[in-house]
Amino acid sequence: MITAYKILGKNAFEGFFGSLAQGREVYAPAQKSGKIVWAPMHSAADVDWRLDNTDMSPKEFFFPQSECLMRFKNAEGEGGRVMVPVAPLATQRVLLNIRPCDAKAFRLLDRIFVQDDMTNDPYWRDKREKTILIGQGCVNPCPECFCTSVGCGPFHEDGLDILLTDLGDRLLVKPISGKGLAMVKDLPEAAPGDIDLAGKIMAASEAAVKTYPGFEPKKLAGRTVLDIYDLPLWSSLYETCLNCGTCTFVCPTCHCFDIQDEVRGEAGRRVRNWDSCMQKLFTEHASGHNPRGEKRDRVRQRFMHKFTYIPMRRDGELGCVGCGRCVRFCPTNIDVREVVRRMGEDVEAKSK
Repeated sequence: MITAYKILGKNAFEGFFGSLAQGREVYAPAQKSGKIVWAPMHSAADVDWRLDNTDMSPKEFFFPQSECLMRFKNAEGEGGRVMVPVAPLATQRVLLNIRPCDAKAFRLLDRIFVQDDMTNDPYWRDKREKTILIGQGCVNPCPECFCTSVGCGPFHEDGLDILLTDLGDRLLVKPISGKGLAMVKDLPEAAPGDIDLAGKIMAASEAAVKTYPGFEPKKLAGRTVLDIYDLPLWSSLYETCLNCGTCTFVCPTCHCFDIQDEVRGEAGRRVRNWDSCMQKLFTEHASGHNPRGEKRDRVRQRFMHKFTYIPMRRDGELGCVGCGRCVRFCPTNIDVREVVRRMGEDVEAKSK
């Protein structure tokens, strides 16, 4: 286990940034047009240490909204029907100041995109292997955050290569992976006082993450699909949902996609596009049958996927990291914490 803490003064960050950027592209949160977005960093001066988490999760770095998987020619005869794979990622990358909840989300998606020899997505794997994640602990959790209630936290380390704690004029640096240790091995050791200060910041931040009364996903653990599938709440919850899909697009763990062939003349490309379980066409079969043809079915699917199906298949791990984006951006104020609370109440009442 790697436990050596390092210290990096912000007045020395320019040199460290230079080492990060050597042969790599560096991205970090930036403010643009009133939104917090991921943007390329061209110098140390571009990095803004004060920003909260980004509006959109950084999943697009590994699972783009629209991604060409291969190109092909449809021409008949010689030279036709040729499939050409796209080139792998050409440049190594660093995501700087990624929040721990997003890093944990990618560890969950690793288990979905790269499961075994039969489910081994080369597009996801290539980008993950070529990207270093340098996290920044959250010192200002947003009101909608609930990471500590779903097995994560503002200073969670799962999925990160390095975790930074902002101490004001300096950064406490904790290498977590071997790649992270190699990047910071030349930094000076942190003083015990710096480590103590970081511990107090971490404790204050964890205490600031609000707990939602009655939000207890553990009540659903061990329940069968049929225990939850017919709960009374589904009959009313769907009425306020627009099926707009915003919750799924901002979510760092949602990963539904569709594959289309785009053809012009004799040339074409196969493209993977984000899709959403909120969309009616997502599950419509070529026969015309749709197993989730009603809005109620699609709303139920979203919550059961995260809090029933994924835990059943991933050793109890929830499909949610508590980033709060779905709560913050839902146009009709559907709150996942309230939904899970009601799921827990309904399933307990059903079992009596």
